[in-house]
Amino acid sequence: MNFLTTAVLVVGLSLWSVAAQATLIINGGFEANTVAKNNWKYFSATQVAGWEGSNIEIWHGLNGIKAAEGNQHAELNADGSNKGAWEIYQNFATEMGKTYDFSFMYRARTNNKEAFLFSIGDIKTTVNNYSLGQWLKFTGSFTANSLLSTIRFTSLNSGTMGNFLDDVQVTAAPVQPQSVTVDEASTLSVLALGLVLLALRRRRSV
Repeated sequence: MNFLTTAVLVVGLSLWSVAAQATLIINGGFEANTVAKNNWKYFSATQVAGWEGSNIEIWHGLNGIKAAEGNQHAELNADGSNKGAWEIYQNFATEMGKTYDFSFMYRARTNNKEAFLFSIGDIKTTVNNYSLGQWLKFTGSFTANSLLSTIRFTSLNSGTMGNFLDDVQVTAAPVQPQSVTVDEASTLSVLALGLVLLALRRRRSV
């Protein structure tokens, strides 16, 4: 018996795939707060949409440093008073067992020895592979084990300089199209039936 194998692309699946690319992170580019060009300003976490934790210092092109995306970026080791390490985080809704992709841009401010702790879901790691003078992209994926997941950035010290962040994103991983097996004989039978019905319709219209 001969079989035809084809990848089926369903319109609904295509639309879901596009929707799945929408980021689940609010204000991942730190653009919601207004900061004058060539300047910086720090805000309490309650003043920055989407984020919680310590103060958040936001730059807008200061010292010629351009954001990785948009016009503004954040500095994790922010200005202002703080007891211990600096930390910002955001909670977002997830579905248990579903896979999510994440990414963010990071850059050192003063030297390539800067580092911070990053966690999302059950992933925890130290990010320290900086290259001074350019933005780097950190990417990965995780499987949610709860209805609420957290993305978190934590400094390794209490200093007020270092660890630029930008373009933080989390998206639902796209569903891969699945292959289906179709019986060639059945396919030909359906095609033949369609031709017969078409012929009958034409005869009635004459």
